[in-house]
Amino acid sequence: MNYPLLDAFLTMLWFFLWVLWIFLVGSIIVDIFRSPDLGGWAKAGWTFLVIVLPLVGVLAYLIARGGKMHERQVRAAQIEEQRARSYIREAAGGGNAAELKTLTELKDRGVINMAEYEREKAKILS
Repeated sequence: MNYPLLDAFLTMLWFFLWVLWIFLVGSIIVDIFRSPDLGGWAKAGWTFLVIVLPLVGVLAYLIARGGKMHERQVRAAQIEEQRARSYIREAAGGGNAAELKTLTELKDRGVINMAEYEREKAKILS
């Protein structure tokens, strides 16, 4: 088996460049469909250009719209974070847990009676 070390390094270099290229094309296609400022025909045109003529399409997209790619990624991440926080608050009962804890403490200290406690608890849980 005759495969010099330099050839192995070059093979790894080409392989990693190929993986990088696939990642770049994939991220551009995701960005095309994520862009709210592009209409349907513009998205179809960019996608067609990136798929049919990949080198020209990727370079043209990066020149024309590459500066805003990071902003769109940050905006999408912020929206996802807000959705996740909203879901967590909803799943945890939102502010209801803190209100119920305060209400229970008031009942335990004798500030409110059991009827008032039940009435306020029903309001919080509804």
